[in-house]
Amino acid sequence: MTQANTHLQAFRHDTVFKEEISKVSDFKFGQTVANVFDDMVNRSVPFYEEIQRMIGELAVDYTQPGTDVYDLGCSTGTTLINMNRRIPNDIRFIGIDDSAEMLKKCEVKLQELGISRPYELLAGDIQQDVAIGNASVVVLCLTLQFIRPIHRQKVLKKIFDGLVPGGALILVEKILTEDHQFNRDYITYYYDYKRRQHYSDLEIAQKREALENVLIPYKLSENRLLLQETGFSHVETFFQWYNFAGIIAVKNQAAS
Repeated sequence: MTQANTHLQAFRHDTVFKEEISKVSDFKFGQTVANVFDDMVNRSVPFYEEIQRMIGELAVDYTQPGTDVYDLGCSTGTTLINMNRRIPNDIRFIGIDDSAEMLKKCEVKLQELGISRPYELLAGDIQQDVAIGNASVVVLCLTLQFIRPIHRQKVLKKIFDGLVPGGALILVEKILTEDHQFNRDYITYYYDYKRRQHYSDLEIAQKREALENVLIPYKLSENRLLLQETGFSHVETFFQWYNFAGIIAVKNQAAS
């Protein structure tokens, strides 16, 4: 059993949408979701554990001495924990989330881990008042998709400006297909995946309705274009499973 999975056992089974809800509200990362988030994300995101391993693998290659590593939308700290295993212990971690409930869970997990590196957990809305600076790695794992499209370029520019030359943004997103003909098929395959994770059709339908107005995916090409227009000189896909993708974007060494 991996270290990440050991921590997951302490969290409850996801039953948020198990019972019929007369009027489904927009999805929120409050106490109810925070209590079951680790189970929810592991059962809802294909190859989530492998994606986390890949993030840690990529992050260690771009971490620079004397800089900070940011996880924006850090939720309960899974990505921080995975990066902690690989990145030198003198590098400071900064986790930011706008959910106080998620940050409390994150703090508990980091303390249980016995993390010894310097770190900060900050409450804040990354599209508003969060400052990023002296960063060699910034992670947006399933976070940008929840930011309103009108604000995404601004958020990416803030990250780009806060990265040191040679620094990297690691982005994981749910995506739309390039050719709309495949969208329906990929969604079908995804819901089949969720059924294999023991979610009922009612749970799938109610969560889809809850996410409809808050999770707005882009095409892979649209995400790549956003990154390139922001100024990233090297952009590459490192993972894709139907309608999920991981992208790494690197700031040019000569960039200021």
